[in-house]
Amino acid sequence: MHSEAEIARASAAWVWFPRDSEQERSELQLVRYPSRFGGGVRGSQVASALDPAEVLDLAVARTRAWGEGRLVFWTNAADSPDLEDELRRRGAVHDDTVTVFARPIPGEPIPVPDDIDTVIVRTLADVRDVDAVSVPVWDQLPLDEQGLAEQLDEVTAELATGTGARVLARIDGRPAGTAGCTIADGFLRLWGAATLPGFRGRGAYRAVLAERLRLGAELGATTALVKGRVATSAPILARCGFVPYGEDRSYVLTV
Repeated sequence: MHSEAEIARASAAWVWFPRDSEQERSELQLVRYPSRFGGGVRGSQVASALDPAEVLDLAVARTRAWGEGRLVFWTNAADSPDLEDELRRRGAVHDDTVTVFARPIPGEPIPVPDDIDTVIVRTLADVRDVDAVSVPVWDQLPLDEQGLAEQLDEVTAELATGTGARVLARIDGRPAGTAGCTIADGFLRLWGAATLPGFRGRGAYRAVLAERLRLGAELGATTALVKGRVATSAPILARCGFVPYGEDRSYVLTV
């Protein structure tokens, strides 16, 4: 397993770039999300000699230049300078908190109920079922036929190169939960876990977690890294052997 310092660096370096997004890296990382994911701009990874107000001014200006009115900034202990106080001073609203967790791979096995069928996404039918979970849970727009085909191409390409995968849990033949993973520098990044409300409490989250850990071991990862929401997934992750390594907080600023 990686060291605590390596885990901290890997957590700070983790940014998601959705398909069809735009991004700019200058003083901090900014990503403009496509409308399917609600639009807006996500900021993170501050590395600047400027003061917090100047960095945030640049982020606001870029957000407006993109025609967006919402900036979501994720704090991290590695930020330099720290923008948290400046965000609060400008009226940004604390929106979410995640705990950074890690555990060795493979580690102790995670028990999964026998009535859950978990698969690695490989077919168009699988992608449709993933969308059937993701759309209501994450309040996304559904994929059209072209989008479904592009999503399938994306997940199968990642599988072919051993860089990532998407998994799907079905209960009684119906899509119940889904999640993704990415391999980076020996880490298995775990992301995007979602369970439909009607299936919560039946083990779907643990099922997609166990399958991703199994795949990570197969692909040579030695440490699983995940950011679990304090109010939802964090307690489950702690029970599954994950150890906390700090917190990230998000703030929403209307610009």
